[in-house]
Amino acid sequence: MGSSYDNALTETINGPYQTKLIKSRGPWRKVDHVEFATAEWVDWFKHRRLYRYCGDIPPAEMKAAHYAQHPAQQATALSHR
Repeated sequence: MGSSYDNALTETINGPYQTKLIKSRGPWRKVDHVEFATAEWVDWFKHRRLYRYCGDIPPAEMKAAHYAQHPAQQATALSHR
């Protein structure tokens, strides 16, 4: 059972995904093409997208910088996976 926060995150991610990838690059001929394009988009979203609210750096860089300053939190986060 999800929380309203899960739904908000899903809606926040779904909009740009559908607009920037699915609608703009379609029509899609095979499911494999959508899966590969989705993997590329997720990689861009996490590792190359400049996120304005993080100081115009990619989210993965911001996460790495945070855990470099708080190593105990990283160990806790990894143990809860």
